[in-house]
Amino acid sequence: MTALALAAGDSATMLRRNLRHALRYPAMTLSTIGMPVVVLLLFTYAYGSALGAGIGGMAAGSYIDYVAPGIILMAATSGAVATAVAVCSDMTEGIMGRFRTMAISRTSVLTGHVLGSMIQTLISIAVVVGIAIAVGFRPSAGPAAWLGAIGLLVLVTFALTWLSVAFGLVAKNVESASNAPLPLLFLPFLGSAIVPADSMPAGLRVFAEHQPFTPIIETLRGLLLGTPTGDSAVVAVAWCAGLTLLGFLWARRAFAREPAS
Repeated sequence: MTALALAAGDSATMLRRNLRHALRYPAMTLSTIGMPVVVLLLFTYAYGSALGAGIGGMAAGSYIDYVAPGIILMAATSGAVATAVAVCSDMTEGIMGRFRTMAISRTSVLTGHVLGSMIQTLISIAVVVGIAIAVGFRPSAGPAAWLGAIGLLVLVTFALTWLSVAFGLVAKNVESASNAPLPLLFLPFLGSAIVPADSMPAGLRVFAEHQPFTPIIETLRGLLLGTPTGDSAVVAVAWCAGLTLLGFLWARRAFAREPAS
């Protein structure tokens, strides 16, 4: 067998390991779904009337069409905590040292985490989309636009997963690993997820317009609802590519150090 085939086989084994862990300990996966669902229901039913009236006077029931794309993105950011914790657990509980002594591809350990976390996060995103539709979200996207939206969500999830793997690798313990990705969860709130960026105070508006999640949200909103996106799609893909590269290089360098005993 070629080295590539052996690496693929080892990665598949690590993927199965991580998926079995997810099935045995479903609390983190459920929390990935729970947080965006709670936010969706809160901003739809508790604050929807007030916020909708302030965004072009839209009716309370139609505010969900504005907020749902941002909440769907939050489902992708929510998976970051579970990923960082899982990686940190491997690094601090000794299993990584055992993997290093085995005749397996070293990259397969990280690849297994990335693929396993992406599968869990994408399932969570699908659940959140289903719940959003059940409570009134009405996307007007055709098949091509849906494929574009799915592709963008996959890119975002891939980028955030690599960043989360890096967070887990450099964390000293599980507690710090669970805290490190928290800024990713709050950045959508400081973008255009809940209200338009141009409705914010000047300083916050500049930050909202130039942080990574605003163009991603606007692109997702445009794909699902047909709203204008301008150059948001190009900027969103560029951010995803840059964050993926940053996370991958950071994770590879962190993985080269000796694990904690």
